[in-house]
Amino acid sequence: MLDTFKLDGQVAIVTGAGRGLGAAIAVGLAQAGADVVISARTEADLSEVADQVAGAGRRAVPVPLDFATDEPGQLVDIAVENFGRVDIVVNNVGGAMPTPFLNTRVKDLERAFSFNVGTAHGLSLAAVPVMLENDGGSIINITSSMGRLAGRAFLAYGTAKAALAHYTRLAAEDLAPKIRVNAIAPGAILTSSLSYVAENDDMRGELESNTPLRRIGDPGDIAAAAVYLASPAAAYVTGKIIEVDGGLEAPNLVLPIPDL
Repeated sequence: MLDTFKLDGQVAIVTGAGRGLGAAIAVGLAQAGADVVISARTEADLSEVADQVAGAGRRAVPVPLDFATDEPGQLVDIAVENFGRVDIVVNNVGGAMPTPFLNTRVKDLERAFSFNVGTAHGLSLAAVPVMLENDGGSIINITSSMGRLAGRAFLAYGTAKAALAHYTRLAAEDLAPKIRVNAIAPGAILTSSLSYVAENDDMRGELESNTPLRRIGDPGDIAAAAVYLASPAAAYVTGKIIEVDGGLEAPNLVLPIPDL
């Protein structure tokens, strides 16, 4: 049964893989047997992740890339040049800064949509024809619990992540049966973006007490979900959003935004 979680002979592309969730996902896929093309803006970060992939006995090709200015399709070309195929795409790059309603301009919404949904579509659009040349593949989008929950100052970010979640469902319909499309919606995960919380006992306590499992998530929690969705173990799963959030039913970090 455990063999169904193996990714031997497969090739993955992981964006935003220099640190945090993307790095953990890239290493997790490598530990399951996949070779990986990893992209991020900072070359030094990619080198460290590539070393971890090599430590898992797999090959990594680091590609410094800025999705704001560079063409995502080049990652597919690089994967084909180095490995001859693409089986897995993890659209992890994304994000937006918390901003109160009256400070959120139309261009902020447009930028959040482009960075979270546009980048995922651009890379997926380039990868799908290559996937179809083989036996299909798996696309995994990284959304957020804030695409489902409502919290102050998350207007642009939450709207974009909600759009990415429904994009996942719609793309799954279009690309079935050969290509599966799913998403992971992380809750609060202990990455560099939450380091200020981890270092503040009061904030960390609030975050943990508002999470049913009473802890902050680890990037490895997200990597495990990605390995599952990429593997034959999830062969009958498509169009789904896997919530890896400790059981959240309300935001576990409430930003101090005053009433208007």
